[in-house]
Amino acid sequence: MTDAATPRPEVTAFFDQATNTVSYVVKDPASSACAIVDPVLDIDYAAGRLTYESAERLIAFVRAHGLQLEWLIETHVHADHLSAAPYIQDRLGGLIGIGAEITVVQEVFGKVFNEGTEFRRDGSQFDRLFLDGDRYVIGGMEATTLHTPGHTPACMTHVVGDAAFVGDTLFMPDGGTARADFPGGDAHALYHSIRRILALPDATRLFMCHDYAPGGREFRWETTVAEERANNIHVRDGVTEEEFVTLRMARDASLSAPKLIIPSIQVNMRAGELPPPDADGRRFLKVPLQGL
Repeated sequence: MTDAATPRPEVTAFFDQATNTVSYVVKDPASSACAIVDPVLDIDYAAGRLTYESAERLIAFVRAHGLQLEWLIETHVHADHLSAAPYIQDRLGGLIGIGAEITVVQEVFGKVFNEGTEFRRDGSQFDRLFLDGDRYVIGGMEATTLHTPGHTPACMTHVVGDAAFVGDTLFMPDGGTARADFPGGDAHALYHSIRRILALPDATRLFMCHDYAPGGREFRWETTVAEERANNIHVRDGVTEEEFVTLRMARDASLSAPKLIIPSIQVNMRAGELPPPDADGRRFLKVPLQGL
């Protein structure tokens, strides 16, 4: 059980079916302060066109309810959608935060995309780099960060009152867990990160970053620690670390790369900013070729 005095933030979800991503507005129940978690920027990759419908829905909600945006939280460097954090920050303010291990991700993918020395690998594109156990406030409501690597080195779970925003670490119980085969991913680390999340009070509300509606059910993105511990198909109570790692590695070997990984990583490792323009003011995304 959560303590009766534990704040219960007001959480509003915005589901983007194009990327199966859930963004959240997290409001302090005692004030107008709020945070936005994992905002989506729309892209037509084939056309090289960015649009802002998903971001504008978040902006319109904040404005319509008279809210004050204090934080834009990225749970990790997403590989399946582009971040709209700077677009929203320009219009509503707030600080952009991510886990401090973003520097590891920047170092790895700076090389992958041959970004050169002008690409900063120190995380300075973000306003706040969170360490494990850091605390910050949304209005009068305290939030705590848990470093939960395994999917990526920079993954963080943000615990806000009786709610936890777990990024890609966990899916709904019938969806299992995140893949661990990206650079810097580790199935053993993922198992321990998940057990850490599932050590939170049973009634803690868990909010997913993605849902893929397994079996054709309706899309869902909220569960509890108790439900995950009892029913998660990959990591429920009683599943050992070795059992999980064996399952996870076999599953990962069958997965193809996310369709938006190339643009997503290049943008998201820059805190949602696009790569710098060329001499003519045009911006480009690189596609590293393999098998040559």
